[in-house]
Amino acid sequence: MRRLSKTLKRTVIVESAYLGKPKLAILRELEEAYREMVEEVVKYAVENNAKSMAKLHKALYKRLREKYPEMPTRLVKGAIADAARRAKSFLRLKRLGLAERELPEVRRVSIWLDDHLWKPNGLTSIRVATHRGWITVELEPHKQYWKYINRGWRLASEAKIKLDRRNRRLIVYLTFTGEVEEYRPRGYLPVDVNENNVTILVDGSAYLFETNIEKLVLGYHYRRKSLQERYDKLYGVKSRIKRKAMRKLKERRRSRTLGGR
Repeated sequence: MRRLSKTLKRTVIVESAYLGKPKLAILRELEEAYREMVEEVVKYAVENNAKSMAKLHKALYKRLREKYPEMPTRLVKGAIADAARRAKSFLRLKRLGLAERELPEVRRVSIWLDDHLWKPNGLTSIRVATHRGWITVELEPHKQYWKYINRGWRLASEAKIKLDRRNRRLIVYLTFTGEVEEYRPRGYLPVDVNENNVTILVDGSAYLFETNIEKLVLGYHYRRKSLQERYDKLYGVKSRIKRKAMRKLKERRRSRTLGGR
């Protein structure tokens, strides 16, 4: 039996504490400026059939820096990279005749942050670089977050943020990295586990067992989303009534039953 070391990455979504008016205003301005930059670069990329980030950077970086002089340099570069990915995907759809519009619509934006744009500030807050300087955002860590912290996983240098305007919070996507030992046994049956099936190779022949876990997961996802939107509106985000309704879904029990665990 061989023992190897492998690096794993896990993304954990953490909400911020309730944002006061000053910080909320700054983050709104930051998001709007970022959205405008993405829209401008996407428009140029589609009209000029430009899919290379290097070409877009050369053509538009100086213009964006002059238009948004207070924005951090890395944020401008991030907006160009974001737009390049969107434009490339849209041009592919357009080439296949699947695009419904002449230009892609930038509805929602999530801002990618490298280690020059954000920093951990202890264990329960982060600092974010904005057009008005660095601001501190308090987090509300949950059980999953503390699990990775207590087990020695490290925070990666990149993160992603998205503003939840309705609830006046910042959604923070943190990436944890950890070293785990990978065992490669000899003489065992190879097993491939996917969302919908499990495949086992026996004496050169493959046997596939369907589980339909994907349908179950998607079904519960839409049911959870519907319940959350309904109860958040009626009783608030942290209501006990909503928690009770969510527990009645019994998703974990059903998943284990269907998956044979």
